Amino acid sequence: MKKMIVASTSTVYGSDYLEYLLPELHSFYSNIEELLFIPYARPSGISYNIYTERVALFFKKLNIAVNGIHEFKQPKLAVQKAQAIFIGGGNTFELVNQLYKNDIIEVLQKAIGKGVPYLGTSAGSNICGVSMMNTNDMPIVYPPSFKTLGCFPFNINAHYLDVDKTSTHMGETRETRIQEFHVFNDTPVLGLREGSWLVIEDEQIVLRGNSSARLFQPSRKPLELKSGAEVKF
Repeated sequence: MKKMIVASTSTVYGSDYLEYLLPELHSFYSNIEELLFIPYARPSGISYNIYTERVALFFKKLNIAVNGIHEFKQPKLAVQKAQAIFIGGGNTFELVNQLYKNDIIEVLQKAIGKGVPYLGTSAGSNICGVSMMNTNDMPIVYPPSFKTLGCFPFNINAHYLDVDKTSTHMGETRETRIQEFHVFNDTPVLGLREGSWLVIEDEQIVLRGNSSARLFQPSRKPLELKSGAEVKF
């Protein structure tokens, strides 16, 4: 039975790190004493230690101790024994590269499938879909595969941005990029706006937060899903 929170971002404008998710996380991580953090995405290129320290500082508010997976000699065993798991944002290409390098894709899938509480933000959310192919990140490394955890039958585009009609920027929009993706791929894509997240219990997926989400499917007009809506096909 899956128990997941899949969020667009770790930090919303005007708020501290993960602060906007604090009320949700109080109940989500109830009875959890230790959390395994996977810092492979390395936002801004920071070290695993610095990233883990940032996360540990937040989780002190929940009286949860944080251990970085890089501190363990056997990463697979660390995942297998984890009470709860968090994967944060950064570069999705490097995150997926390290998940394959350390051979923990399958054990992560099994842990999530057994109901180990999983929190993902940004890159940590991108990997929950069928593939990482709708990330916004630069391909700074080349992972062995774009295939990811497949926790649900669609992909996530985190930090989804709507067209700014007042902007003079003439480049491609997020919607344009997703349309390009659907020329060659059938996987639906959910554009998660900032401050939005998915709550997943077993096979039920519900949108939470202050914003709607935009659902893209091949050969169909995009759908706006309101907060509180169930994501289903």
